[in-house]
Amino acid sequence: MARKEIPVETRQVLGKKVAQLRRQGFLPGNVFGNGLESVAVQAQAETVEKTLRSLGANEVIDLKIDGEKASRPVVLQKVQRHPLNSSLLHLDFYQVSLRQKMRADVPLVVVGESEGVKTFNGVLLMAIESVSVEALPLDIPSRIEVDVTPLANLEDSLQVKDLPAIPDVTILTDEDMVIVKVSTPRVAVEDLAEEAAAEEAAEAAAEAAEGESEGESESEEKEGE
Repeated sequence: MARKEIPVETRQVLGKKVAQLRRQGFLPGNVFGNGLESVAVQAQAETVEKTLRSLGANEVIDLKIDGEKASRPVVLQKVQRHPLNSSLLHLDFYQVSLRQKMRADVPLVVVGESEGVKTFNGVLLMAIESVSVEALPLDIPSRIEVDVTPLANLEDSLQVKDLPAIPDVTILTDEDMVIVKVSTPRVAVEDLAEEAAAEEAAEAAAEAAEGESEGESESEEKEGE
């Protein structure tokens, strides 16, 4: 299957002036990698948005830089969006070597149906949402499925060591770490209440910092250039 490709141009506009690029429909970005000099680039925002909609986590992209004969294999390292309207502001691409192993976090996705939830009204609680892995860039999965069918009773759980083996991929996360658990309703409600309180506190902090977020985004972008 052919890899997705994003065409970009080298960028001369730097610092706060990149706002002009965005108004013209361009998205600023940077390409960097181990032992490589950072390159400032720009791409058509519409093209990037379309590509991101179908892009899997850790997926290798061919970055075609104007003036270079060969495409660069990259992964999307960071996506910066506007804190209010979620529009794209800046992208960081990390150039990889297809022959050298790298580390990445892979999202966990629950599949199947737990009898402990269905029959005993248990609540399925996720303890972690991703695991750290090491593999060649093209071997790193975009997701790992966690089948909860074996969780037949309350308090049953699955650990990292219960994940299916993936060819040529080494899972680095502690194998004894719990991924998902069927909790009794009472305990689950208490846990969810604590999580809700934590989320409210985080939202309050985010609102307090909202006025400064725009300036911080510009500052981070300038440092990255």
